[in-house]
Amino acid sequence: MDKQLAAMLVCPNCKGQLKLDKEAQELLCTFDGLAFPIRDGVPVMLEQEARQMGEEEKLEKAKR
Repeated sequence: MDKQLAAMLVCPNCKGQLKLDKEAQELLCTFDGLAFPIRDGVPVMLEQEARQMGEEEKLEKAKR
């Protein structure tokens, strides 16, 4: 996924900034603890498709 496109997207829940996790192919909202999948280069920005991050993972990803 293109970094410029990722920079324009916001969390559909809180409208906060997302972080791109290239390794996991996810866009992360560390505020809400949601990880939105990127499938075939296309971000899936549906809350029901997002993975809930655990507290430890959320803190770890927020530091990056």
